Amino acid sequence: MKKVLKILGITVVVIYFIGNVLPNLIGVPLAAYHSYKMWNESGIPASEFTSESNFNTKFPKSTGIINDFSRVFTASQRNELSKILHDYNVETTKQIVVVTVDSISPYEDIQKFGTDLANEWGVGSKEKNNGLVIVLCNPIREIGISTGTGTEQILTDEICKRVIDHTMVPEFKNENYYDGIKKGIAELMIEWE
Repeated sequence: MKKVLKILGITVVVIYFIGNVLPNLIGVPLAAYHSYKMWNESGIPASEFTSESNFNTKFPKSTGIINDFSRVFTASQRNELSKILHDYNVETTKQIVVVTVDSISPYEDIQKFGTDLANEWGVGSKEKNNGLVIVLCNPIREIGISTGTGTEQILTDEICKRVIDHTMVPEFKNENYYDGIKKGIAELMIEWE
C-alpha cells in the first residue's frame, strides 16, 4: 500500500511539474495560447473571432494546443501534433489549436461552436489576429475550421472547405483521424504563408 501511495504521489508531482512549472521555465504555455482580451465599448470581452451566438455554454477547460477530449489520438500522436503546432507557433507566431469533442450541444453549427470556443480560450494574438481552431466532433461526423478576423483574410472559407473536403475527410472515411488532421494542418500552414 505504501508503494502505491508513493507512486501516486510521484505521479501527481510529475503531472504538476509538466503542466505548470515546465511551461513557465521554457516560456511555452501548454494551455491554449491566450491573447490579451480586447474590450468593446459596452465592457464585454471581445476577441479576434466574431460570432453572433449568445449561448451560455460552459466549454471544457483547454488542456493545451491539442485538446483531445474524445480520445481520438494516441498519446504519441498528441505529442507529435503538439510539437508540430508548438514549433509552428514559435517560428511564425501563428496559433493553431485542435479540439476533439463528443458533442457541440447546444450548438447546431460546428463553425459557431469553434468560434465561440476560440473566443472563450483566447486563441490568437490581439495584435496579429492570428488564431485558428480545428474542431472535430466524430459522433456527428463534422469538422470545422474557425479562423480569427486576421486569419480569415488569408485562410478564406473556400480554402478551409477545400482542406476539409479534399484532405481531411478522405482520411476520416478510413478512420485515420490523425492522418487527416496532420495533413490538413500541413496544408493550412502552406496556405497561411
